[in-house]
Amino acid sequence: MMLNRLKMTGILSAAAFFLVGCGASESSETGISEDGIKVVTTFYPMYDFAKNVVGDNGEVSVLLDAGQESHGYEPTPQDIAAIAEADVFIYNSDEMETWVPSVLESIGSSDVIVVEAAENIALFEMVEDAAAEEEHDEEEGHEEGEDAHNVDPHVWLDPVYAQEEVDAILSGVLEADEANKESYEANAAVFNEKLAKLDASYQTAFETAENRTFVVQHAAFGYIARRYELTEVAVSDVSSDAEPNPAKLAELQRFMIDNQITTVYYSDSASSKTAQTLAEATGAALEVLSPLEGITDEDQEAGKDYFEKSDPVTEERNSNGLHRCTASFVLLR
Repeated sequence: MMLNRLKMTGILSAAAFFLVGCGASESSETGISEDGIKVVTTFYPMYDFAKNVVGDNGEVSVLLDAGQESHGYEPTPQDIAAIAEADVFIYNSDEMETWVPSVLESIGSSDVIVVEAAENIALFEMVEDAAAEEEHDEEEGHEEGEDAHNVDPHVWLDPVYAQEEVDAILSGVLEADEANKESYEANAAVFNEKLAKLDASYQTAFETAENRTFVVQHAAFGYIARRYELTEVAVSDVSSDAEPNPAKLAELQRFMIDNQITTVYYSDSASSKTAQTLAEATGAALEVLSPLEGITDEDQEAGKDYFEKSDPVTEERNSNGLHRCTASFVLLR
């Protein structure tokens, strides 16, 4: 932990030097350049939401490339400079992009409008099971009284909460550029209508699901599970890098066999090693269920986005209504 703090301090110091060297520009009276509003986002869902709100009124960029882990990301001095020089900076939450508060503190004098898209959404707490607590108690440096839970930040996968995030982004963009209010509001309305239709599709597809329990390697789909009365059983918690101890793995194997669960899902942004071990032990299929944290440039050029990043070849559904897709969590038709 101390090493991470020292590394972040070094990065922030370098960023401060970079900003001074480049001469970070001050806002004009309108705050918007002739090229339009400049929006910087952290990772793909925030980028896609913002891009659809902004439309042709400016430029939207994203810091993290597809495949980069959002939780432990370390911004470069150039990243920090880009945030400071933006009109609007958009991120999901302090719980998702844990590095953001330190960065914002370092650029406190900037005129950038900061949007925490999930700020007004009550994030669910994930209480650790007994096996996880025992494992943590044995770790060096674990302090008595430390909270034994994580907060699930993956709200963008729930199309109802996603609409709230779009509304938060719209508010921030309007604060920066009131002149294009009608355009921004119209864009947001179109995008939210698509999200409402996706919600309706989810409801229809899950309505008749026989097996309402699914097993995933990464606990990223809790909001989907709660919204549509499903049960997510996760191999690891919200940290993609966490691996279960042997007792937890054996417990999951028994659970899958007893409940006739025939598929284990893993994230396309994390290793499938643990999920593969579980699948082999139970004879289950191994499939990808993406949290949509990143979409490659190639996929975006092919027209795939939050709604359309799916594998058209695999239209077969599992017994719980989930598409056995190899590309995304946009799974219902």
